[in-house]
Amino acid sequence: MNIVSLLPSATEIVYALGLEDQLVAVTHECDFPQAARKKPQITKSSINQSDQSATIDRLVSQKLDDTGSLYEIDMELLERLKPDLILTQQLCSVCAVSYDSVTEAVKRLSVPPMVLNLEPNSLEDIFENVMAVGKLAGRHERALELVQDLRKQIGTIEEHCGAAEYRPGVFCMEWMDPPFCGGHWIPELVQIAGGIDRLGRKGKPSVRVEWEEIFAYNPEAIVIMCCGFSLERTLREANDLWNVPGWQCLSAVQRRKVFAVDGSAYFSRPGPRIVRSAEILAAILHPDLISFEVPADSIASIPSQQTM
Repeated sequence: MNIVSLLPSATEIVYALGLEDQLVAVTHECDFPQAARKKPQITKSSINQSDQSATIDRLVSQKLDDTGSLYEIDMELLERLKPDLILTQQLCSVCAVSYDSVTEAVKRLSVPPMVLNLEPNSLEDIFENVMAVGKLAGRHERALELVQDLRKQIGTIEEHCGAAEYRPGVFCMEWMDPPFCGGHWIPELVQIAGGIDRLGRKGKPSVRVEWEEIFAYNPEAIVIMCCGFSLERTLREANDLWNVPGWQCLSAVQRRKVFAVDGSAYFSRPGPRIVRSAEILAAILHPDLISFEVPADSIASIPSQQTM
């Protein structure tokens, strides 16, 4: 079976199921595991990811209004690879190739492949996606074992953090300029890690929130997890938050409980590493209760004062 992955999370699922030899193409954003970088890339973005957050937000809105998609598919390569299965999504046109673009591309192929739409809104949906890929690709037993292991790891995190004497109010920031709240599985991860995200939208898309809402909430901890940003990129732009009037008065800032995380690698990818996301949040909210280590390059504390 020839598999084309149009999602970084789907690529990680494919590798976790031991199907890497059948993976014939990935997106330009598929960077984990390392071996995925060597696969043919079948997409490219029309947005310059090195721009500032506010510029990217404006260009994304403009591009979606004009064309409905931020990404292009290499049709010549797709035709040549003759895929049997394409893994895609309909959840977010900002995060990956739009579903309409995929369906149009499939119509142009001489032999239309199967198209699996992976559209998770929760942890349970993520696990079901793993099972769906495993079933179609002939790895049902391996998928079942993987999901059982992921559930066990989540249970361990819940057990550790369940001993917490209090659950701090958390604001998960999925974009900085303008600020967006956490959506889909993010509030669920916060709950597992022993916190409460009162601005988050459990099972629903992330949306823009006004700074007035954030100030009224006055969270005890802030976790900046910008979609598509590495930890280094997030830290670089987080310095601009000091230009927001009232930022320094927030409880989380005064308590030195503002953290940047690698949103691209962990929080915006609904794949097997979503368990690491819960561990990272647990390390932020209840470091005294956990016995596991998180990846060293996944989290960093935001300085308590502006730096140059």
